[in-house]
Amino acid sequence: MHPAGQVIEARLQHLETHLEEENPILLSTIQGFRILDEIAFRVGLLEGDNSFATQIPWWPLISILGTFSAGKSTFINHYIENTLQRSGNQAVDDKFTVICYSKEATAHALPGVALDSDPRFPFYQMSDEIEKVAKGEGDRIDAYLQLKTCPSEKLRGKILIDSPGFDADAQRTSTLRITDHIIDLSDLVLVFFDARHPEPGAMQDTLSHLIERTIHRSDTGKFLYILNQIDTTARENNPEDVIAAWQRALGERGLTAGRFYAVYNPDAAVPIEDEALRNRYEAKRDIDLNEIHSRMEEVEIERAYRIVGALEKTARDIEERCIPLVTSTLERWKERVMLGDAILMGGLLAALLIFSVNAGYWQGFNFTPPWLATDAGGLIPWFLLGLLIIGLSAIHFAVRTLAARSLLNGLRKQAAKAGIKGNPASAFLRSTKPWRSIFSKRPAGWGRKSRRQLRDVLQSTDTYIQTLNDQFTNPSGSEKLLAAEPPPQRVDQELDEAQ
Repeated sequence: MHPAGQVIEARLQHLETHLEEENPILLSTIQGFRILDEIAFRVGLLEGDNSFATQIPWWPLISILGTFSAGKSTFINHYIENTLQRSGNQAVDDKFTVICYSKEATAHALPGVALDSDPRFPFYQMSDEIEKVAKGEGDRIDAYLQLKTCPSEKLRGKILIDSPGFDADAQRTSTLRITDHIIDLSDLVLVFFDARHPEPGAMQDTLSHLIERTIHRSDTGKFLYILNQIDTTARENNPEDVIAAWQRALGERGLTAGRFYAVYNPDAAVPIEDEALRNRYEAKRDIDLNEIHSRMEEVEIERAYRIVGALEKTARDIEERCIPLVTSTLERWKERVMLGDAILMGGLLAALLIFSVNAGYWQGFNFTPPWLATDAGGLIPWFLLGLLIIGLSAIHFAVRTLAARSLLNGLRKQAAKAGIKGNPASAFLRSTKPWRSIFSKRPAGWGRKSRRQLRDVLQSTDTYIQTLNDQFTNPSGSEKLLAAEPPPQRVDQELDEAQ
């Protein structure tokens, strides 16, 4: 096996070991990703030690975003029942912090390279992405990321990501790039706003990025918008107006999906002397907090469906977007090659013809230039004819190369705009190798075997979904199924106890 293939296989085997202990339902999906990798390497969509399986996070992922001092860290500490994150009115943490479970009694903080170099985490090779948007910043990965571990049982089977605020100008481009990345990968996104700053107009830039760029997504249901520290409005005569102002600000930017909550931390609440008002605030807080925490627990179920959905989407992307994109580019390449050949070869032959006529080598219909004389046993004419063929071939392959290069930038832009995984440009170049005919209608490595393998993977995803449905649903109400299905909110805990 090629060294790169050995690296990929080692990663997949490690992932299988992890899933076997944590969520066996997803174990069989690894084989599906292996098949997709095989197809992608055959076609040229993947190279080196890349794998589709390492391009998605396998742990349930919850991102917590928002402005500075919006109470994100305080919310996390209250949820995990551990003072892990620093909190305060000022910006106290300027890094993205990945928080995960550890059996050790002592919490640990690890540098960003621990995330950048581990494909199991959502920030694998993030330094490369940062480098694309901020030259020279990729080497400063520790300034953007950190990993913290904690023995809280609330973290078992999931990952939390605490983000820095969005109000700082320093490192802003890289910060927003990382934010977009984790939004795409997350199973649940909590967006926090600070009720102590009742004028939403002061947060125009934040609102624009966190809302306007997400309202047209197909997964808007995973966004929860949270007005935090709402207890500070109890001193006002019309606290409902504060909530209404935020709701109007979100609505003006087109937010029609996603749940809106108003909460505060009971451990750091402002005293509310009016008992009736306090009871009203506490009731609202408890209802909303319970719903938020419930969604955070159910993220384990959502993760299982996300992984299967990612497998299906990757398979469909290869067949319905990558291959057609490469095929259409090859057709344009063929047209450019034929046009270039016609112009250059035709020009060369026309030049020879004109020269021959002017030199008087045409005698009626007989073309008898001296270089085609039959002396020397007829070897010279054949030698010169061979040189002519070699020259025409050189022109043809030079045209092939130039035509391919002329299409690369456009192909890369199309792939990036469409969000295609893999590297269609590499697949295109593989299909334009000198030994490939320009009249080949399909990309190199794409044939019946690849199409059959893709169909098998797509059929398997239906089976995986049915398996998940059988575990988490029971439309018939059968006692047998009810006895077999684990509690929906703690799937991994049930599996751990069974082992």
